Amino acid sequence: MIDGQIHNILSVANVILEIKGILEEKHGPLKRVSVAAAGRALKTSEGSMAIDISERSLIADEDVNRLELAAVQQAQQKLLSSDTVTKDDYYYCVGYSVLYYKLEGDEIGSLIDQAGRSASVDVIATFLPRVVVESLLSALKRAGLEMEALTLEPIAAINVLIPPSMRRLNVALVDIGAGTSDIAITDNNTVVAYGMVPLAGDEITEALSNHYLLDFQLAETAKRSITTEDTIVMTDILGFEDNVASSDVTAIIKPAVDRLAKSISDEIKRLNNGVSPKAVMVVGGGSLTPGLTKEISICLGLPENRVGIRGLDALSGITLEPGIASSPELVTPIGIAIAARRAPIHYMSVSVNDKVLRLFELKEMTVSDALLAANIKARQLYGMPGLGMTITVNDNDIIIPGEHGTPSTILLNGVKASTKDCIKNGDTIDLLPGSDGTNAIATVRDLVEDMRAISAMLDGVAVQLEPLIHINGILKSIDTSIQDHDKITVSHTKTVAAVFEKAHRNDLLKDNLFTVSVNKRTVTLKKKNNEFFIMGTSVQPSHVLKDGDRITTQKPPFPTIDEVVAEIGKKAFDKLTVLFNNEPVTIQKPRLTFTLNGHSAEVSAIVKPGDHLDFVSLSESPITFGDIFAFTDYSLPENPSSNYKLLRNDTPIGFNDAIFGGDRLEISFT
Repeated sequence: MIDGQIHNILSVANVILEIKGILEEKHGPLKRVSVAAAGRALKTSEGSMAIDISERSLIADEDVNRLELAAVQQAQQKLLSSDTVTKDDYYYCVGYSVLYYKLEGDEIGSLIDQAGRSASVDVIATFLPRVVVESLLSALKRAGLEMEALTLEPIAAINVLIPPSMRRLNVALVDIGAGTSDIAITDNNTVVAYGMVPLAGDEITEALSNHYLLDFQLAETAKRSITTEDTIVMTDILGFEDNVASSDVTAIIKPAVDRLAKSISDEIKRLNNGVSPKAVMVVGGGSLTPGLTKEISICLGLPENRVGIRGLDALSGITLEPGIASSPELVTPIGIAIAARRAPIHYMSVSVNDKVLRLFELKEMTVSDALLAANIKARQLYGMPGLGMTITVNDNDIIIPGEHGTPSTILLNGVKASTKDCIKNGDTIDLLPGSDGTNAIATVRDLVEDMRAISAMLDGVAVQLEPLIHINGILKSIDTSIQDHDKITVSHTKTVAAVFEKAHRNDLLKDNLFTVSVNKRTVTLKKKNNEFFIMGTSVQPSHVLKDGDRITTQKPPFPTIDEVVAEIGKKAFDKLTVLFNNEPVTIQKPRLTFTLNGHSAEVSAIVKPGDHLDFVSLSESPITFGDIFAFTDYSLPENPSSNYKLLRNDTPIGFNDAIFGGDRLEISFT
């Protein structure tokens, strides 16, 4: 063993077997042992637990014990969830001390036989890494022994050296063994801190071994002889024997003693909030090192009589058989026996996925407790959910979740179980992991409702109008798979104009231009727009279609001479409407005469692209009263008088006088 850690399990097991054999010769077969571990890699954590006692008459010893262990378990979970412990670490509790009990929220000396509404306890618990405890358990198993209870060396010693009545004093207890020096601090009626230093008696032994070239075991024998012999006989590794005065040996180990004392003193101050305690008690075989207690007193600034070695004579309530020497080495073993009865830490062993775990026998333990001890979190009982996606559709954010994972299967001794099933010592738990959910997948079609293509017919040709999908600005099909953070825009135009575009017939919407020659000049003319019909009804290009609509187009006729002349700003006729004898009459007076492609033509003649149209202007004379007779079937009355008047708006007018639209014309006979 080095510094409290078993480095060779077989060798340690052999030593245990040797001691076991000696004890069995005197006491009979031994099967179970109580153990105190050294504080190598020690960690401490505080925990608390409260219970409702309103329905209990009195609190019994067993109730208090379970309450304390529940607080210890809470301290363990607090430690495992802290930043000082990695996710793969696991720590066993090796002892605890009660900081204080509370009844109704107020501190109280003892909860036994108390009554009220609530009781609670606060503890300081000590923990060692799995590797330290597991190696110890393995060595015991090889020696045919089972661990009954586990505690820490300074806890064992403090139980017999510093009873509760003395713990109101600020005192440090140091158990100096071979590889470690374990420390406990008392104050305010409780144990307030635990710690350790990875230096102890072996440090002194190594100093002797290095200086005198001694085998380690011979150096250990020489060290133990310093206080009992004036002269020490040493044989080095080369076979040379030497007689050395004990005072000279003491001088040789002085630097190692000083180093050990300083390390212990520094840790005591750290645990005691940076100050020295009122006194220091030193136990363990290493406490017998010459000059150690004096050097500790110097380092702590205490009087020399405030740092003392405590042996069996300091134990209260302990009866020793004759022949047992009062040695500080025996304080801790006796304390182990007492600790195993007063506040035992009992464990049960279970296997989780072929890994052996030891749990507090705190209550009815469940599968959930075992999984927690195996550092299996609740989220590990289910397959991981698949990754979701966040996308934007037409400026609206949409979250698409991944699939949920399937739950794990728990087998307890080969039978399917739940996390709430109770377990017992020796049970085997297997966790068959569930499957992870798949990541979110989707196409644009999955996101868009009522975006089916519609069909239409354009002059007998089938056309389909599909939604227009742009993903991150790039045109894509509706069945394109989408990715996380895609930006999607969706549009679905269902108009007549959209059919023309899809059918590449945008020419139907363009102006119908053509050229003709007018009076030897080329003139560009605009023909009437195309017309569109659905089931015989004229529609505009913006008309919204229904699935299955049939569109027909109709080209306009070419213009007449009259329309061509009007487009170039000329008039083929002057035209006006008047009332003649209370009857409306429309009068047209030609202003132009036309030839089309060299032939005389009427204004109703059709003009086609490339035609040659020529016109000649006629008289600019106005329309007169006399012109009306060319556009009316006027008959003279029977036996008309020879006297008559031509009237315009009841005013006399001449036959060749101009008339205007809206005039009232009349022939009056007298």
